[in-house]
Amino acid sequence: MARIKLKPLKEQVIVITGASSGIGLVTARMATKQGARLVVAARSEESLKRLVEEMSASGREAIYVTADVSRSEDVERIAQAAIERFGGFDTWVNNAAVSIYGKLVDVALEDMRRLFETNFWGLVYGALTAARHLKTKGGTIINVGSTLSERAIPLQGAYCASKHAVKAFTDSLRMELEAENAPVSVTLVKPGSVDTPYRHHAKNYLPSEPKNPGLVYSPNVVAEAILHCAVYPERDVFVGGGSKGIAFLGNYAPRLTDKIMERVVIPGQQSDEPPRPREAHGLYKASGELQERGGHPGHVANFSLYTKSRLHPLTTAAVLAGTGVALAAMWGGNGKRRRRRR
Repeated sequence: MARIKLKPLKEQVIVITGASSGIGLVTARMATKQGARLVVAARSEESLKRLVEEMSASGREAIYVTADVSRSEDVERIAQAAIERFGGFDTWVNNAAVSIYGKLVDVALEDMRRLFETNFWGLVYGALTAARHLKTKGGTIINVGSTLSERAIPLQGAYCASKHAVKAFTDSLRMELEAENAPVSVTLVKPGSVDTPYRHHAKNYLPSEPKNPGLVYSPNVVAEAILHCAVYPERDVFVGGGSKGIAFLGNYAPRLTDKIMERVVIPGQQSDEPPRPREAHGLYKASGELQERGGHPGHVANFSLYTKSRLHPLTTAAVLAGTGVALAAMWGGNGKRRRRRR
């Protein structure tokens, strides 16, 4: 197998699709702060233009490409723009995605097809375009999947199906490139619930406004994982201990997980608010907003010990060991003082 050596972020050119909101936007901003040059792509030219102006004002080098990843010719334009401006790219992040809330029997087939055009085919076009470019020079393909790539949930069946397909495609591509000794790292990043505008952009068939179930993480946690994988080859990464736990339970206790999903996740995705109007839901039209967060009303976790320990095992172990020593010393000191007082 070819030894894959990746560049530091400050030496990289990174392509990010779906860069105008949520995880893609946070990842783009975080990458430029660490010195990377960016090619950002999404459907909203207005949003992308403002994003690049923001980066340029901070002394960062970035370009944008208005593109709909469901069109293969648009994806080719993204790669061509990177080649023309920067001579190529080192990391390609397939992040663009849309969703639908509702029971599968209620969702129109044309909406399901449209979702797959973006979530699956858009990722396929991006990954294959990136693979052809990187096979000779080396680099990273990062596909943003989901914990739902491993375990489906009710009320987002089409989205789950697309993310299952993404996982299978990613695994196959990784094996084929590895068998060729191609110096390309292929990573699947699998976030759990994240506080992004995802649910606001989704098409909604529910009788209420949808909400995020379970523990919700900041998009910064996902962005940090993505950028780690741009520098250090990883096969796949769960973002959030809860997402790993759901996948584990679904694998080893599928019927129990079914029952939990039916009792907890169906009501857990439905709020008490009436559905808000969606004149421009993301399934067919871009929102035009540069928005990182979705306004989750509950607690949003800004840190995942599981993900941190998965990506930085030695550092995490040292920190935990140091904390343990400090606590032991404090406990011992308190014990000695108690004995002296006696």
